[in-house]
Amino acid sequence: MKDITRDGNPVLRKQAETVKFPLSKEDRELGQNMMKYLEVSQDPEQCKKYHLRAGVGLAAPQVGVSKLMAAVLTPPEEDGKESPFKAIMVNPVIVSNSVQPAALTVGEGCLSVDKDIPGYVPRSDRVTIKYQDLDGNEHKVRLKHYPAIIVQHEIDHLHGTLFYDHIDTENPFSQAENEIFID
Repeated sequence: MKDITRDGNPVLRKQAETVKFPLSKEDRELGQNMMKYLEVSQDPEQCKKYHLRAGVGLAAPQVGVSKLMAAVLTPPEEDGKESPFKAIMVNPVIVSNSVQPAALTVGEGCLSVDKDIPGYVPRSDRVTIKYQDLDGNEHKVRLKHYPAIIVQHEIDHLHGTLFYDHIDTENPFSQAENEIFID
């Protein structure tokens, strides 16, 4: 956790730079290390051993690097309806999103934000994203519910936006009409 950039550091509010291909050795290692963090942080024993907070996404600015790169590792849903999403995304872009709003019932948290900030974070329930993997291969993926929310959170980091920027300061638990809540 000592390497995670904390709220207040200017890198978290900058527009990240496009990553050029072929990737440098440093950029490839950055992507691999971000995914490794997520994998280790989701293992309860290793998480405790290394004093980590569990994470499902990590963007390059969160480790002090202003580049368009993020790793996402969502666990499988307990009901088996949603499959996990695992990707190191380079230069990700949301190409379309649903008008159906969604939010997590418990609100959102962030490895870079040490305090609990209550409130619903309205997002799109479904998104289609385009990104490149570490080898430069292009991917176009449609996500819904929890994975879609996580990807939007990470892409926000690449554009200098933090989750609490989306919370209605006047009424943090306001709900949009037809909003879906995800546990």
